[in-house]
Amino acid sequence: MNRRSFFQKAGAAGLGAAASAALAAPAIAQENPKISWRLTSSFPKSLDIIYGAAEEIAKSVAEASGGNFTISTFAAGEIVPPLQAADAVASGTVEMAHTCCYYYIGKDKTFALGTAVPFGLNARMTNSWFSVGGGNELINEFLAGYGLYALPAGNTGAQMGGWYRKEIKTIDDLKGLKMRIAGLAGEVMQKVGVTPQQIAGSDVYPALEKGTIDATEFVGPYDDLKLGFQKVAPFYYYPAWWEGGPAVHAFFNKEKFEALPANYKRMLTDACAAANASMLAKYDAKNAGALRQLVADGVQLRPFSGEILEACYKAAQEVYAEITAANPTFKKIYDSQQAFKKDAYLWTQVAEYGFDTYMMIQQRQGTL
Repeated sequence: MNRRSFFQKAGAAGLGAAASAALAAPAIAQENPKISWRLTSSFPKSLDIIYGAAEEIAKSVAEASGGNFTISTFAAGEIVPPLQAADAVASGTVEMAHTCCYYYIGKDKTFALGTAVPFGLNARMTNSWFSVGGGNELINEFLAGYGLYALPAGNTGAQMGGWYRKEIKTIDDLKGLKMRIAGLAGEVMQKVGVTPQQIAGSDVYPALEKGTIDATEFVGPYDDLKLGFQKVAPFYYYPAWWEGGPAVHAFFNKEKFEALPANYKRMLTDACAAANASMLAKYDAKNAGALRQLVADGVQLRPFSGEILEACYKAAQEVYAEITAANPTFKKIYDSQQAFKKDAYLWTQVAEYGFDTYMMIQQRQGTL
């Protein structure tokens, strides 16, 4: 091959590479367009774990997209009140929210099943039901009617049964109490004599301090210590039979989510899954130390009596019978959770319960 022939071929090859690059650049741009979203949270920044999940999602998506897909996060009240986050997403005021489904049971009680219901699934069961038990599909089939799409984006694990200004020894001690409590638990509590109140997290402490309410539930030791409930209510009960494993969700405007490129949808899905696992891990790591601190500060830690649990369980079954008789959508999703729970507890009691029970005995004996 002579030199002239070589350079002619090399030049042609170079032009071909340049043309390929020119064609590739627009294609890449189309796959990674510049998109800016806003996310409104239902939680204050002071609750760093639960609010922080939204920031983790935004950071993950920004890094995965090379900075082309950005999500600005706003705390409760900065754009809309905390209990209006889903409405802001549905209306298109924001593209996304980080919130709990059960805040919206005023629209339809089926929303409660997206977070937690009394005597429902624990955290592992919740995650399993959503990811492989058909739960995500069922919830989103329901949410589509509101112009929403959702992905699990956090779980607190089993919560505490709340703070009380007086000791609760029997079911009669609950009668007449004004209690901040969310979701269907309020309806169950109402059946045993409690007057439920739905109050946003940022407003709970002053209401308890002023005596506007007599009791409140929130999350667990780590968050409760931050909120200072121990200063105004000395009795701390467990467990929150109404929240064995509550899910926190990322809500998306359905049309805007579906309009995203496929790779951006995947980024959001993966970011939410990571935030979901991270939140539970953080609460598991932080709650023990916070509980020790609360007890050291004089908090009176108490279990709900068997009598109270039995009465509330019976009341919960009455509530479910009433709702399922009138709401076929609720019944469809509730039945799915019930069937899943029965099988899950069949397995859990065989190995998990036996192992954990033995290890807890070692912990109490100081032999770990």
